[in-house]
Amino acid sequence: MCDLEESETVSPPLEGLTVLDMTIALAGPFATLLLAGLGARVIKLENPYDGDPCRSNPPYLGVDGATLTKRHADDVSISALNRLRGKLGITLNLKDERAREVLADLVRRADILVENFSRGTLERLGAGYKQCKEINPRLIYCSISGFGREGKAGSGKAMDTIIQALSGYMLISGRVADPPMRFGLPLADLCAPLFGVIGILAALRHLQTTGEGQYVDVSMLGVLTMMLASEPYDIFERCGIPQRTGDTVPRLAPMGIYPTQDGYVAICAPTQGFAKALFEAMEKPEWITDPRFATRDSRVRNVDELDNLVRRFTSSMPTRAVLHRLEQSGVPAAEVRDPATALRDPQVTARHETVPLVHPKYGAVDDVIGMGIPIKFSNASAGLGDSAPLLGEHNDFVYGKILGYTEEKIKELKLHKVI
Repeated sequence: MCDLEESETVSPPLEGLTVLDMTIALAGPFATLLLAGLGARVIKLENPYDGDPCRSNPPYLGVDGATLTKRHADDVSISALNRLRGKLGITLNLKDERAREVLADLVRRADILVENFSRGTLERLGAGYKQCKEINPRLIYCSISGFGREGKAGSGKAMDTIIQALSGYMLISGRVADPPMRFGLPLADLCAPLFGVIGILAALRHLQTTGEGQYVDVSMLGVLTMMLASEPYDIFERCGIPQRTGDTVPRLAPMGIYPTQDGYVAICAPTQGFAKALFEAMEKPEWITDPRFATRDSRVRNVDELDNLVRRFTSSMPTRAVLHRLEQSGVPAAEVRDPATALRDPQVTARHETVPLVHPKYGAVDDVIGMGIPIKFSNASAGLGDSAPLLGEHNDFVYGKILGYTEEKIKELKLHKVI
């Protein structure tokens, strides 16, 4: 449930801005979640009949706690609880002609509109950029799509796995002989919104200096391929280093994931100083002058032998003992943690970078962790409300208090199932 009153004594940086959230699934809602966390008033618009598809994602949270399937009518998808927090939830049936006037009133009061529908969908419903620009020339309109305003690839349908397949990412993880590997997180759905928010903030600056709103166009495929280009994977292959190197990074040897007696550790020792520290931790300080390992190039040439020696060292002890030895010598290292442990790291939870999720009716019925806002300001606040809005929860507030509609008009819109 979104807090309608600002309780922080320090204002959030985007306070005073209104965002019309016409997004679904993950990529768009994640962008507006970030804007809400930074203080914008986000109005989440949903179809009154079924709402955002994320409301149907298992697992659910309800009176019985977290369950894989929906057991009770008031069980709420954990995806929805996570992505829709901090927003005012309203409904509007855009397929109804009577909704055009309502939408126009929302657009007039918005500073930013974010959408991630298939290309042409909102134009057919009267909510495309050109249509909204005529209503509000100062509007910043951000579209997050699979292939950008003009692009198309594959089937033309943009889902995270499709974008990962087209981007090249599936063939840079794992080992050479492995089949294509999907990255565990929905990488495209999470990275594209970051660039959407960056574009929106840049457009806000442009608006301040020129008075002009504009269209911000972000391609999920473009974001992932841009990030892929941060490393010359095709050149690695040309130079004899496989694009897929499994648990280690041969060109930065020794670097990678190594087994212990009871788990795994990550070790990063690519520089001369770190390599020397690692050899000291392994009680082999003489290796820093050994022709096989004395220089970075020699370590790369002998990477298989070096990695086997590191594995022999790490697998001889429990994780805690390995880390103690490495930390004492100043080697960058960490245990490989499971998600449940990582999400509940006291350092992370203290900074509200991950936060408990609560049911809007029953509260904290289970130990469920969601996204926080991992940005701290010296003179501003950032954060989200405890729970997500129910479908249409804030219709009366938004249409009555913000748009100024009379009770009679709101009742009429409800009667005709426009909202």
